[in-house]
Amino acid sequence: MVDKAAVKFQGTSQYIATEGLKLAVNAACTLEKPLLVKGEPGTGKTLLAEQVAASMGLKLITWHIKSTTKAQQGLYEYDAVSRLRDSQLGDGRVYDIQNYIKPGKLWEAFTSPERCVLLIDEIDKADIEFPNDLLHELDKMSFYVYETNQTIHAKQRPIVIITSNNEKELPNAFLRRCFFHYIDFPDVETMRQIVDVHFPQISQQVLSQALDVFYQLREIPNLKKAPSTSELIDWLALILAEDLPEIHLESNQLPPLYGALLKNEQDVQLLQRLALMTRR
Repeated sequence: MVDKAAVKFQGTSQYIATEGLKLAVNAACTLEKPLLVKGEPGTGKTLLAEQVAASMGLKLITWHIKSTTKAQQGLYEYDAVSRLRDSQLGDGRVYDIQNYIKPGKLWEAFTSPERCVLLIDEIDKADIEFPNDLLHELDKMSFYVYETNQTIHAKQRPIVIITSNNEKELPNAFLRRCFFHYIDFPDVETMRQIVDVHFPQISQQVLSQALDVFYQLREIPNLKKAPSTSELIDWLALILAEDLPEIHLESNQLPPLYGALLKNEQDVQLLQRLALMTRR
């Protein structure tokens, strides 16, 4: 068992964490369960794992999930093709099967000599069976390697953080084994704190105007993709680089440098139509 009293996440100077989020991280550590974090894209789910690792002085191991990712890849992969080729070439390496076992991210986390943070990023991108295929490994912190007849046990139970953008429903059996937290979109005051981390010297007038524009955009009905926190940060970086003295969302025009906020033509056309209707 880990020293639960020693595991406390309080946020960092680079990451503004709400009280609810800090409580969720520490609860997952206490229960020794994976922390499943959901929220719309751009709300800092992936960054959370990085900052938890940084604040606790732990190594971060990241497993980015794609639509083609299989659970087995997180454990290990056996390269039978390379072994066959080497046998045909008379390579002596073929007599040791371990030469053809490629450890995955779970293997790396389990065999880490010190405790680490394991991030399984965007789990909902994979096949629906993917989470169920990891139930035993994440629950028991071990798995069996058939080719070498060995069991890999976690030397130190890693802190597991799993992110999801809610693209797919996750299986109930998987959800039961996780501690869940949904990152709400930041309110204006929290967003000010987040911006201050990135741009401590920003003019309060420019910031207030930018936030007014940003939240007005988010409230427009039928946007295909509302701008997120990360897009606000990009937009402010451009505003500061261009040294724009004022920012307004006029009724007859798009916001300046709107390409940092709006990510598809449908949303641009929607704002253009709204502007045209206002002018009429």
